Amino acid sequence: MIVVVFSGSRYADWRIADKNRVLHGFRTSGINSYIQDDRYITQLLNKNTHLINNAEKIRKIYFFGAGASSPERQEKIERVFMQFFKNAKVKASHDVLASAISTFGDEKGIIGIIGSGSNAAYYNGKKLMPNNYGLGYILADEGSTNWLGRQLLKDFLTDSMPSGIQEKLLQKHSLDRRLILDKIYYNPNPNLFLTSFADFIYENREETYFAQQIKKGLEIYIKTYLIPLAELYPDNQLNFTGSVASNYADTLRELGNEYGLNIGEIIKEPVQNLVKYYINKN
Repeated sequence: MIVVVFSGSRYADWRIADKNRVLHGFRTSGINSYIQDDRYITQLLNKNTHLINNAEKIRKIYFFGAGASSPERQEKIERVFMQFFKNAKVKASHDVLASAISTFGDEKGIIGIIGSGSNAAYYNGKKLMPNNYGLGYILADEGSTNWLGRQLLKDFLTDSMPSGIQEKLLQKHSLDRRLILDKIYYNPNPNLFLTSFADFIYENREETYFAQQIKKGLEIYIKTYLIPLAELYPDNQLNFTGSVASNYADTLRELGNEYGLNIGEIIKEPVQNLVKYYINKN
């Protein structure tokens, strides 16, 4: 029995498979080893009946997550998981690698993630080539739901958004200056608060204000990540995963055309392709 996990900061998608078929698919809160401690992760595992009931039967776990880019963070995930899944071998890797495998398989190309966070890398068909990206929700994540949430709150606090948008926002979310600043500066997981406005933005994506913000974020993302990678690794296809890439694929493709980028596959959730890949490997 194997488990494949793909986790962003907001959600983690799980698949439990055995004998070439998926037995269980479910979603939990996200697991980010950079932000969350061992106790939080253990408590999350102990809340899910599928994991509790199958823990002893599971032999391999492939975990891919936001924040799991360094050996130290990967070892943290592996340690906590092996304490819960006593009979399993655990391999933790970066979410960018999962996105590459899910769209390229064993072929090479440039992979981008634009979801709750954002990142990009060149994939040679086996591994990701190192770069200086992935600086997290404070310094980076351009174009992501985290970035869009930051712009939304900044404009709300400075009275820079259209009054109609502000009214809609307050109808859906109870917000004031004190609450926002408390959530951002005193909450242990401010990134979850920032990404919590993703549904509101998507519901109102046709509004000029949001259409402009989405385009602006994607353009910054392209200039920051994709153009340097395309220049360094020319003649490669660019594939994408993530909610922003998928929900606003038309805008992403239009901008890609403007900048001469070869955009290929765009999928929202990599976990389905990932589990198929590892079922075939096992």
